[in-house]
Amino acid sequence: MNTPADRPMSHWIQAFLEAQAAELDASPNTLTAYGNDLQDVATFLDRKGVHFADAQTSHIEDYLVFCDAQGLANATRARRLSAVKQLYRFAFEESWRMDNPALRIKGPGRSKRLPKTLSHDEVDRLLNAARSTPRDTLRNTCLMELLYATGMRVTELVSLPVSSARGDPRMLLVKGKGNKERLVPLSAPARSAMAAWLEQWDKTQDLARRDGHPPSKFLFPSRGQTGHLTRHAFFQQIKRIAVLAGVSPEKVTPHTLRHAFATHLLEGGADLRAIQTMLGHADVATTEIYTHVLDERLKQLVLEHHPLAKEGPEPTADPDET
Repeated sequence: MNTPADRPMSHWIQAFLEAQAAELDASPNTLTAYGNDLQDVATFLDRKGVHFADAQTSHIEDYLVFCDAQGLANATRARRLSAVKQLYRFAFEESWRMDNPALRIKGPGRSKRLPKTLSHDEVDRLLNAARSTPRDTLRNTCLMELLYATGMRVTELVSLPVSSARGDPRMLLVKGKGNKERLVPLSAPARSAMAAWLEQWDKTQDLARRDGHPPSKFLFPSRGQTGHLTRHAFFQQIKRIAVLAGVSPEKVTPHTLRHAFATHLLEGGADLRAIQTMLGHADVATTEIYTHVLDERLKQLVLEHHPLAKEGPEPTADPDET
C-alpha cells in the first residue's frame, strides 16, 4: 500500500490544487500562484533530500532563509509561507500528516508600501493617447476608459462578456474574485467608448459568422486559448500607450490605473465604503490604504508649494520703510 511519502511531491501539489478549485472555487490565477510557489518549495526540499511528508519546521525555516538570501520581497515570502501552511492543512485533513510543521512559523509580514498611482494629468494623457493608437483604436479606447471609470482588476476587464455591454448600461456587472458579482457605475466617456467599440465588434463578428465561425462571447475577443484578450497582451498594449502619451512606461500598468481610480475618487470626496464596493474589496481595511496615498500626496503638495516649506526664510521689510 502506497504511503503519502511514496507519492511524488508533485502529486501532493496537484491534489491540493484540485481541492482548492473544487471546495473554494479558487480562480485559475490563484491556482497558478499556489502551484508555482509550492513547486519552488518542493524543488528546495528535493535538493535537501526531504519530502513534504517528512519535512520539519527547521526545513521550512531554512527555505524562508533561502528566499531571503535571494532578495525576495516580504510579500512574496509571506505568500509562499501561506501556501506551505495551507498545503499542510490539506495534508492533515487527508491524514497524510498528523502535524503542520509550518503552523508556528511567523512570516516576515507585508511591507506597507503605498500603491503607485497616477495624476489626473497623466491619466488624461493616457486616455488621449489611446484614442490615437495606430491600430485597434476603438478597442484600446474602450479598454482604457472602462479601466479608469470602474477600477476593475485587469482579469475582470479583459474577460468581460459582451452581453454586459448591451443596451447602453449605466451600471456594469463585474464578476470578481471568488465569482462574486458587483455593480459599478459607468461614466459618460466610458459608455460612449463602449458603444463605439461594440458597433465595430458587431461588424467584425458578422464577418466571422459568414466564414463559419461562432461569435465570441467576450467583449474583447481573441483567437487564443482563453477566447479573450490576455492580461499579458493588454499589459504590453498599455505600455505602448504610455509611450505615446509621454508618460513613463515604468509608472503605467493596469493596476496603477485601478489605484488612480480609487485615489481620484477619494480626492473628490467619495465615501470609503462606496470605493470598497466598487473595487470589490472584501475588507474595508484594504481600501483604507488609499487614505494613506491621499495623505502622502497632500503632504507632498504642501512641501512643494507652501511658502514656509521653501528653503531659506524670505527677507522681511522694515515696517518703518513701508
